Amino acid sequence: MAKPIRIRKADGTWCVRAGGAVLGESRNVLELSEGDMAPVLYFPREDIAMQFLDRSDKTTHCPHKGDAHYYSIVNKSATLCDAVWTYETPLEDVSAIKDHLAFYADDDITVEQI
Repeated sequence: MAKPIRIRKADGTWCVRAGGAVLGESRNVLELSEGDMAPVLYFPREDIAMQFLDRSDKTTHCPHKGDAHYYSIVNKSATLCDAVWTYETPLEDVSAIKDHLAFYADDDITVEQI
């Protein structure tokens, strides 16, 4: 049985930071909820400083969303490998996340509402 996926516009303004640098701020973030997994925030690509991202060779496949492509974050202090993913040609049911980026939030990457 397929996991139910819901996509909604996240309230407010959201910011993503890595290595002390602001990678982007947006009022157009999408929140994707899939089954009982934690929601994932997707930032519009145009709201992210793409010069900090370097496309990697990594890809994965999700039967519910399609093929994900990855980026590493490159800044003065470090390279955070495969820390960002995107569905460039998502499946029809999740087409809203096309042209959006999601970030692995951890000690080096912060995603927060401001």
